[in-house]
Amino acid sequence: MIVAFSAAHAQDTAPATGEPQRVEVTGSRIATANLESISPVTVVNAKDIKLEGVRSVESLLNNLPQVFADQGGSVSNGSTGTATVNLRNFGADRTLVLVNGRRLPAGSPRNPAADLNQIPVGLVKRVEVLTGGAGAIYGSDAVAGVVNFIMDDNFQGVQIDSNYQFYNHQQNGGPAADAATRRNFQLPGDKSADAKVKDISLTMGGNFADGRGNAVVFLGYKKEDALLQSERDFTACSLGGSTTGDTFNCGGSGTSFPGRFLVGTRSFTVADANGGVRPYIGANDAYNFGPLNYFRRPSERYTFSSFTHYDINDKTRVYGEASFHDDSTVAQIAPSGLFGLDASGANAITFENPLLSNAWRRTLGLNAPGDTADLVIFRRNVEGGGRRDDLNHTSYRGVVGVKGDVGNWKYDVFAQVGKVRYAETYFNDFSVARSARALDVVPGANGAPVCRSTLNGIDPNCVPYNIWSLGGVTKEALTYLQTPGFQRGNTSQTVQGVNLSTDLGEYGLKLPTSTEGIGLALGWEHRTEKLSLDNDAAFESGDLAGQGGPTKNVSGQFSVRDYYAETRIPILQKQPFADQLNVTASYRKSDYSTGQKTSSYGAGIEWAPIKEAKFRFSYQRAARAANVVELYTPAGLGLYDMSSDPCAGETPTATLAQCARTGVTAAQYGNIVDSPAQQYNQITGGNTNLAPEESDSYTLGLVLTPTRNTSVTIDAFDMKVKGIIGGLPATTSLESCLATGDPTFCSLITRDRLGTLWALETAQIVATNQNLGMSSTKGIDLGANWNAKLGDWGSLNLSLMGTYLKEFKQQDLPGGDTRECAGLHGPTCGVPLPKWRHKVRAVWGTPWNGVELGATWRYVRGVDLDTESEPADASLGARNYLDLVSSWQINRNFTLRAGMNNALDKDPPLSGVVAAVFGNGNTYPQVYDAMGRHIFLNLTAKF
Repeated sequence: MIVAFSAAHAQDTAPATGEPQRVEVTGSRIATANLESISPVTVVNAKDIKLEGVRSVESLLNNLPQVFADQGGSVSNGSTGTATVNLRNFGADRTLVLVNGRRLPAGSPRNPAADLNQIPVGLVKRVEVLTGGAGAIYGSDAVAGVVNFIMDDNFQGVQIDSNYQFYNHQQNGGPAADAATRRNFQLPGDKSADAKVKDISLTMGGNFADGRGNAVVFLGYKKEDALLQSERDFTACSLGGSTTGDTFNCGGSGTSFPGRFLVGTRSFTVADANGGVRPYIGANDAYNFGPLNYFRRPSERYTFSSFTHYDINDKTRVYGEASFHDDSTVAQIAPSGLFGLDASGANAITFENPLLSNAWRRTLGLNAPGDTADLVIFRRNVEGGGRRDDLNHTSYRGVVGVKGDVGNWKYDVFAQVGKVRYAETYFNDFSVARSARALDVVPGANGAPVCRSTLNGIDPNCVPYNIWSLGGVTKEALTYLQTPGFQRGNTSQTVQGVNLSTDLGEYGLKLPTSTEGIGLALGWEHRTEKLSLDNDAAFESGDLAGQGGPTKNVSGQFSVRDYYAETRIPILQKQPFADQLNVTASYRKSDYSTGQKTSSYGAGIEWAPIKEAKFRFSYQRAARAANVVELYTPAGLGLYDMSSDPCAGETPTATLAQCARTGVTAAQYGNIVDSPAQQYNQITGGNTNLAPEESDSYTLGLVLTPTRNTSVTIDAFDMKVKGIIGGLPATTSLESCLATGDPTFCSLITRDRLGTLWALETAQIVATNQNLGMSSTKGIDLGANWNAKLGDWGSLNLSLMGTYLKEFKQQDLPGGDTRECAGLHGPTCGVPLPKWRHKVRAVWGTPWNGVELGATWRYVRGVDLDTESEPADASLGARNYLDLVSSWQINRNFTLRAGMNNALDKDPPLSGVVAAVFGNGNTYPQVYDAMGRHIFLNLTAKF
């Protein structure tokens, strides 16, 4: 079942007969007999995981209403090769991920959030998701909350899990497919089974030393097939803009094939194999970059985990954990090419170039020997195929510790180390320097085309690049131009900690109105984080055309010492109008090697006037210091999304006076070419002077348990993060400069010589890290669970989990305007933020021995686009999904499960404007069931 309050951790040692079992709940380090947390905690157990039919942690968490889209297997352009969790949409860096209550290391030198791929889903006993902040208990990063994976570390026997999954999809047509048909793009047929997943795991465990010890070993292998966007009709073309209001049209990129040649303010393209020239028409000639993009990345993963504990005596246990994972994946996007190659000045195309037809010479204004062209070239390397980014992460993690009792005190002393090795090889990109040399062609001694750099000895290996006629590009030219890029990096984390707890009631510290003593927990922790990313010369110099600019090396580290204290004070128990009344308080002091000091603290109260009803309130102040990437990344060129440049096009939406503030000249006004891909240049990078973020979280809830079989939870949340670490959004700088002319914003903007914000590398808006304004959210979580015996009809379980998002506000600068993003998505607000999401599940334990049937209704409310748009792009409609599952325990050793998620094969909602990175294939596949009907089969054998 899925409930909205916490379940207990497994107990380490059995209590004495008649003694209440005391357990530790996520969100507190004080063991109590109360299984419910003051802060809202959602629990997903191993049975729920199997009923979901998912074999990845990211898919499991993305189905929770409190979780928002982040890195995962459906991200291609901008993928880090990791999977991360984003609670309350505050970002993955503000969600702390634990395994058995201890931190995971940074997942990648490109993305320091914890990588969920490291967690073996087949060994997960349950997942506890605490929202509302927990910085005082667990330290930095627990701003939005904590996800704690409790592993099955006391397993006995042998278990083999074999899983097979695939997608089945009927192409349903619709506006996106119609748009592709109008452009004569090929549409796929129906798919009986694609995007297949094979997954097998082996779990072995047993007791030793007369039951005083236990050891568990887990081995897993998983292979996922790729799915191209060309395999779905609604992603057969990249949607963009609408000319008829409510009808989608295919958009695309101005870096096209066979090319876009910008001469002054006019664009031309290649007409034929004889060097013919014709005007470039964006509506017809924009490059459809979608089909080659991966809708889901392929991956192959090997996993090993082991857990061991041994009781030296009744009071002392030593334990250890070890894990390894190796994950390889490929992110593929559209071909590289010439993304605005400035063929002027030293790189100018000359009259003497023998590859030019007379038509091209006239078009380029080359009338006599010695003449040079003023030209910018945009051309896709279609001949060379898509850009392929091979990503590999290998992680190692080990924990050793001892815990037990000394008198009335419990202790846990541990040390852990985690390391991640990262390797990236980027294939099929173009060398900017070689491209310029390959286009600078002159007649050789025999009149044949030859690179000027070959004749003067600068580059004897240069091969002419003939882009002036169809079919002119040779294999030799591609071999010369296509350049791989290499990145290598690692992250490491070491933690040493001591946790102490006691019941002060054993020392007489107990209120006379309470049956329990005051609980106390104390602790110390020392943590060191290191990260490095090394790039080869091609990456670091910016020579790879498809990267948008240089990728700089990153290296840095910090350490932090934490001291914490927590108390739980039972005030009233078994009193009139107070079955229980407890208050809690916690405090943590953190001292960073960077010189920063932070304090986190919290308080809570729970009051149960009667046993069947309990009110709970919590407040948490959390702090998050900047991570290594945010501190030490050198400034570099990147991309951001914007629906349009207000100063571009024949009829700009901004006035000449406004545009002049951003660097537009009178001659350029009305003649600036806008980015057809809606992507623009920005400078991003770290800042060593960043102050810690601070957050305040309030929760107020009611827990009802009117019967043993019924529970209802209602929890309101109000959370705010101040001093957000990040780059000032480039769109904010541009809009503020246009509106006010404030040099604070205008000084950040540089246009290229064409007046654009995207065509040449000199175009950029500075957006390096700083402490910005705030993000805040308010809403209500709802949970319910009901179990019933049906006599001869078996049993029935009904559960509900839902979240109402009242508001999600963003403020770019302290004291500045705020924008409301609840119910929106797009370039400004990011991923969809639906105002309501829920899961309703029914599981029928049939009277037929060993057979269970389940059905789940998932609902995602519609969202609107956060910018002005034509009706076709104005909103993403609501989606209802039906999931079906059946389970048959054949005998005591074998269980067979089969099911369908998105059983009705609903297409996802579509838009021509989606947020960067997590928007993929005209939708958000990390939010919606984008690939069709998901069918899964699982066989478990246990001995």
